[in-house]
Amino acid sequence: MSGAIPALVAMWVVDRLDRKRPEPPSLRRMVTMLGMFSVVPALIIETSLERYVGPHVAPKMTYEGATVHAFLIAAAVEEACKIAVVYWVVWWRDEFDERMDGIVYASRAGLGFALVENIMYLLGEPTLGGQIQTWIMRAVLAVPGHAMWTGMIGAMAARRRFDRKGLGLVAGYLLAVAFHGAYDLTAFVQAPLHLEGHDGLSKLAIPMLALLTIIAFFVVRSMARTALRLDDADAAHAAAQAAR
Repeated sequence: MSGAIPALVAMWVVDRLDRKRPEPPSLRRMVTMLGMFSVVPALIIETSLERYVGPHVAPKMTYEGATVHAFLIAAAVEEACKIAVVYWVVWWRDEFDERMDGIVYASRAGLGFALVENIMYLLGEPTLGGQIQTWIMRAVLAVPGHAMWTGMIGAMAARRRFDRKGLGLVAGYLLAVAFHGAYDLTAFVQAPLHLEGHDGLSKLAIPMLALLTIIAFFVVRSMARTALRLDDADAAHAAAQAAR
């Protein structure tokens, strides 16, 4: 299906970043596959939260309801499910031996999730025009967003693991939820804006979504550059030691 293409392209881009000392293809595929399956527990938890928490908060078409759904029901749950794949599958394996591995595996889990979610969104569009518009928007925003949000968690967790610096997994998770939640809130808040007649403000949603994605890109790029620099230094040191 065409809905898988954006995620597959993004996986290729992530793999290129790690081309000096690439991770085993079988392990990358495993993380991607389990990232795809992580949609199932995410949907179950989100549905349960909507059932039990939803009645106690304002409806989703209000500002309060949009905020709760964006940060708690969507971002917090989905980021937890995605990073859980990395923790359970590769965190304790010998192959996870570099800082960049945190970004690679976390991004792979995020893209597996995004691949399935993207297909679900496209199947939910009743018209061809709607499918094309959704495909384009999600290909450049939401799909890479899932890779970058979860990649932040992997980067910060790996930095803490190898360098004992930073706040690690918890801080990375909170940062990812902040970015993911802000993205979803920007999309969800269009409903109350329309209801109140603020159509002009609602038109700013797409530029804001693009801006959030660009900011996330620069954050992850900085993390990746730091990880690669430190990993290269470690590899050079190990090579020098072996040559003695």
